[in-house]
Amino acid sequence: MKKRIVAVVLATVLGAVCITGCGSTQEVAESTVQAGTEAQTTQAAETTTAATESTEDADQAAADEVAALIDAIYVQERTENTDKQCADAKAAWDALTDAQKELVEGENADPDYFGRDTGDASKDDPRNQDEIGENEILVVSFGTSFNDSRVADIKGIEDAIAAANPDWSVRRAFTAQIIINHIQARDDEHIDNMDQALDRAVANGVKNLVVQPTHLMHGAEYDELMEAVEAYKDQFASVKVAEPLLGEVGSDAAVVNDDKKAVAEDLTAEAVKTAGYDSLDAAKEDGVAFVFMGHGTSHTAKVSYSQMQTQMNELGYENVFIGTVEGEPEETACEEVIKAVAEAGYTKVVLRPLMVVAGDHANNDMAGEDEDSWLSQFNASGKFDSVDTQISGLGGIKAIQDLYVAHTAAAMAEK
Repeated sequence: MKKRIVAVVLATVLGAVCITGCGSTQEVAESTVQAGTEAQTTQAAETTTAATESTEDADQAAADEVAALIDAIYVQERTENTDKQCADAKAAWDALTDAQKELVEGENADPDYFGRDTGDASKDDPRNQDEIGENEILVVSFGTSFNDSRVADIKGIEDAIAAANPDWSVRRAFTAQIIINHIQARDDEHIDNMDQALDRAVANGVKNLVVQPTHLMHGAEYDELMEAVEAYKDQFASVKVAEPLLGEVGSDAAVVNDDKKAVAEDLTAEAVKTAGYDSLDAAKEDGVAFVFMGHGTSHTAKVSYSQMQTQMNELGYENVFIGTVEGEPEETACEEVIKAVAEAGYTKVVLRPLMVVAGDHANNDMAGEDEDSWLSQFNASGKFDSVDTQISGLGGIKAIQDLYVAHTAAAMAEK
């Protein structure tokens, strides 16, 4: 009896629906099923979207944590927490997925901090060993996080000095704590800063200390080096500081010296050979200009770049031009150099660093893919048929290494 009543009620309802013009009983049933399916699909989509957004939020949070850890060690001051901060940053990076690593972005952080392959750090020697003895040559560099360049350029200079002075212990210091932290965090290679290196010398009983800067000139980094040495000088029997690569600065753009002449000749010869020409004149006949890009500085020593251009001119190197990343002096700015090269009639350009190491500036500011790199700007000018780059530092040139050796010897010979 109950089943019959239900059937009658259902029929009555469906009949009423049909009277309103909605169609057959089958159509209504199908419509009801479709509505239920659509509701389920919508709910599933909303659930999937929420899950995706939750995953994306978690990925970004993990990446942001690593970015913050990188920014915390991207500093110029070493503290008692630095070692732990470096280790924590690397551990957090290693825990990220490949997708999360691409999301790392901070004030100074990006995926390249840990992810870029710059060569094998194990080929380097941090030269932080004890048992130094009484005689030490401390080779001081700004530093680079590019492993291959550090080995070829900085270690190359240190090795040459060590080979020329077998009775002395050669040790290393970097003045850029930012770079020291980068290398330590990424590669677990520990390089002394100036205070650490000088403390090590004192603890090892060094009596005679010779400091050889690999810096290009008497600029801001050299001044900081001298301040650090001054604070320790009373703890050694003798302290001597050798000349940086370009020697004394001089009073104006017209002043040159033997060091600048040697660097101009050695760098140009290496660039010409690397470009595949027998001589600079042969390159000139082929319409090639060489542009050597330095860093640039607001320090009074910036006149050194103008002096290097003067030196090139005095040597008769008409197709050699000096530029700087910072555009200081003004005539060394990229746009000014492009104008000078074009007006001189050269149709081919070879860019090469006027820097001890071929690190971040050489790889990114000079030869990078961004539109503000020198390579991009020279190409974008539309004034040249070809623009090539040579990513090599001064420190890898044997003649330059020999010049540093001579500077060290001159300092040792001082009374």
